[in-house]
Amino acid sequence: MRKLLLIITLLFSLFGYSQKKTLQTKFITDNITIDGKIDEDAWKSAPVAKDFIMFEPDNGKPIADNKKTEIKVLYDNDAIYVAALMYDNEPNKILKEISQRDNFGASDIFGVFVNGYNDGQQDFRFIVSASDGQADCIGTDTNGEDYSWDGVWKSKAVITDFGWVVEMRIPYAALRFSGEKKQTWGLNFFREIKRDRQKYSWNFIDSKIGTFTQQTGVLEGIENIKTPTRLFLLPYSSFYVNANSQQKTTGTIKGGLDIKYGINDAFTLDAILIPDFGQTKYDDQILNLGPFEQQFNENRPFFTEGTDLFSKGNLLYSRRIGGRPSVYPKIESNEKIIDNPSSVNLINALKISGRTKDGLGIGILNAVTEKTYATIENNETNKTRRELVEPLSNYNVLVLDQRFRKNSSVSFINTNVTRNGAFRDGNVSALVWDLNTKKNTYNLSGNFKYSYINDTEDQKGTFTSLNFGETSGKYRYSLGTEIVSKSFDSNDLGINFETNYYAIYGNANYRILNPTKYFNTFVANFNVYTQFQKETGKIQGNNINININSNNKQNHYFGLGININPIESYDYYESRTENRPLIFPKRMGGWFYFSSNYNNKFAIDFNPSFAVLSEPGRNSYGFLFGPRYRFNDKFALNYSFNFFRQNNNKGYIDSINDDLNSATPNTILFANRNVITYSNSLTGKYSVNSKMTFNLSLRQYWSFAENKNFLSLEQNGRLKDYTNFTENRNSSFYSWNADLSYSWWFAPGSEVSILYRNNAANFQKEIDKDFGRNVTTLLTNDQLKHVLSISIRYFIDYNAIKNKF
Repeated sequence: MRKLLLIITLLFSLFGYSQKKTLQTKFITDNITIDGKIDEDAWKSAPVAKDFIMFEPDNGKPIADNKKTEIKVLYDNDAIYVAALMYDNEPNKILKEISQRDNFGASDIFGVFVNGYNDGQQDFRFIVSASDGQADCIGTDTNGEDYSWDGVWKSKAVITDFGWVVEMRIPYAALRFSGEKKQTWGLNFFREIKRDRQKYSWNFIDSKIGTFTQQTGVLEGIENIKTPTRLFLLPYSSFYVNANSQQKTTGTIKGGLDIKYGINDAFTLDAILIPDFGQTKYDDQILNLGPFEQQFNENRPFFTEGTDLFSKGNLLYSRRIGGRPSVYPKIESNEKIIDNPSSVNLINALKISGRTKDGLGIGILNAVTEKTYATIENNETNKTRRELVEPLSNYNVLVLDQRFRKNSSVSFINTNVTRNGAFRDGNVSALVWDLNTKKNTYNLSGNFKYSYINDTEDQKGTFTSLNFGETSGKYRYSLGTEIVSKSFDSNDLGINFETNYYAIYGNANYRILNPTKYFNTFVANFNVYTQFQKETGKIQGNNINININSNNKQNHYFGLGININPIESYDYYESRTENRPLIFPKRMGGWFYFSSNYNNKFAIDFNPSFAVLSEPGRNSYGFLFGPRYRFNDKFALNYSFNFFRQNNNKGYIDSINDDLNSATPNTILFANRNVITYSNSLTGKYSVNSKMTFNLSLRQYWSFAENKNFLSLEQNGRLKDYTNFTENRNSSFYSWNADLSYSWWFAPGSEVSILYRNNAANFQKEIDKDFGRNVTTLLTNDQLKHVLSISIRYFIDYNAIKNKF
């Protein structure tokens, strides 16, 4: 009988949790001081949101009474106010590592997730850590959390004898909502107890359903508020000192202005005038031996902030804007290039983005880059000339994204690059769909892309994909296919490598939804992928992958996987010559990783891997070793060492044309080589407080390819010995980067940052295997380049100025 009563009680509890909770708020006229004391009279009579439910790991379990959480919300004509009381029976054990903005570290957190349209599509998330730090992001089911977005709001967190308290003021200028007199907002509260790795929400989030943003509660009671004038000015001034062995120490002063303007309640204009990206993170360059360019992360804030719309269709690789010139300078036999810029200067950029109350998202991005020249010198006369390698260029992106039924969307995307004069232009359009059943149990997604290149000869191409899958429950699966034409090219503003193929793929996986005796989380995946060359039908790629990822009861993460290429495939890219494939052998590899609980002061990451190929002596192996230590809540260091070795790797080195009457090379040379890579990195931070941080980032990289013998590619795709080539085509690339920075958020949205950077890089054909000498050689004054920069950005809110005057 007791068991029956217990089951009935649980069923009623779960039924209750599945309903949307509602919180009533109250209008106030009194001032609220954001000090974490919650002592104003207005708080005493405010309704309380409580009865939190676990999201992870034990989905659906009510929060313990000794960890209860109580939330209140008030509002006035300018902002909403949130008071949160997080009870904890062991307040001395609350983790509270101090970290820089948008980085939680090992700390408890509390978050407020607001959807001003209550449409289940997008949350503005405001998060406070127990160490009084701030984080904010835009959350969607499609793209997850985008922490590049930064709002301006106030908060205060205080540790108490019963737990900890958060008080927040979120101005309407940091939110998006309609102009209706009576507001109904989507709302959820989130709490993570870090030492237990337990996450709770106010409105129950059922992990069996493949959505997060649609499972919110409701905030009612806000009436007669006006959408504010969202005009923000961010003037900045920067000072740079550059020095290296080739030039005298020089100083440069820069200044500019960023503008954010709310066109209406839904759309925002962002513009940068006189861009300055001098303090962005350095790129982790590698020795790239493959046929495709290295893809870099975008580190410029303008191109990372609020770009969820522009990521639709995967057509925008924003590093194209201001990247390398589009053409390489042409020289005569008696000339040499003495200066070929590695990047193009950005003149200005703007973007408009937002979404109407009917679910139509509109995104417009425009950027203009300046003319760029290479300098060429005549070896005989020593005279120099300039050659245009990038004309004045205009980059445009247009996105129309219609959401409906709260969980589905259809999008149209167009990217366009127009270069002045006779240079190449590129235009790509796409139709993208993401359709889910009403209960989020099944998904149908896909796209159709069309590219048009206007160059010496017009070029048109298509890319089509279709995917169907089950997205809920313990057992899930998906099936898909894609077809890419030979002439599809999105590389003017996007990035794509492989073309001229069709592929089929599938996935099946199993996961636990609640903890077991040994695991908090456990996911097992089975993936199959096969790619065929369109014209010949030959297998261009094949892979079977089985992997397991888990988190045990001690909150240590570990996983393992096996990758198998069961049959030979035809690589149509490595030869750099059309219709000359290289047969890639069968391959079997595996990996394992272990990541201990980061809550502990000392933690470690370990990730070994190996692969064996069906050619004698051809294999690879490597590992990552990464210890980390948190000395206290302010100071932490993370070290990482990577080693990877490929034995008897086969790679392209040159093409020779022995037949002068032929336009294509008849001898394609490969090298049988060993490729070895070492990489060391060290990152650290010392946080004076939640607004002031010192950061350290060091990276040493060395990779070399040592050729053992040379081979020629036969017409059938096999390699045979080639003894007529004696040139040194070894490769050795080593680099050093060091950043030491100081950041102080001295006012809301305003920052002073100081950065000292030194870096060096060297590529050569002679391989010196003395590891220590390779490192120290880069650290001499002849090699190092030094930059010291100071930047001040000040946030000006038009509303604050208006109220003062």
